[in-house]
Amino acid sequence: MVIVDSSVWIDYINRHDTVQTSILQSLLGFEQLGIGDIILTEVLQGFRSDRDYRRTLRGLSAFHAFEMLGVDNAIRSAENYRGLRKRGITIRKTTDVMIATFCIEEGHQLLFSDADFQPFVEHLGLVAVG
Repeated sequence: MVIVDSSVWIDYINRHDTVQTSILQSLLGFEQLGIGDIILTEVLQGFRSDRDYRRTLRGLSAFHAFEMLGVDNAIRSAENYRGLRKRGITIRKTTDVMIATFCIEEGHQLLFSDADFQPFVEHLGLVAVG
């Protein structure tokens, strides 16, 4: 399954053409896509318009939703963060650590455009799409 990060969803919703939004467009209807609760929060919190919020929530509800954290993944996320810090790499957003850790632990691929995920690919086995 491919988990699509908020960085890609936000660009897609705002109709910004990027490599990642093109990949997302090509996967829609052909690949099993998922969204995490953390990602859902990141996407939905940015809407000013109630209409756009409701429309996007309906659209994203079509994808399999995962609860990404839980106690085990919280601990594993802290371990991953600490492991990268020991290598001199600081991840700016805790949510990115949680999302990457979930994908690594559950064996899901991640479609992202946020550079903070790259150390997880290079050092911890996260599988990137694209």
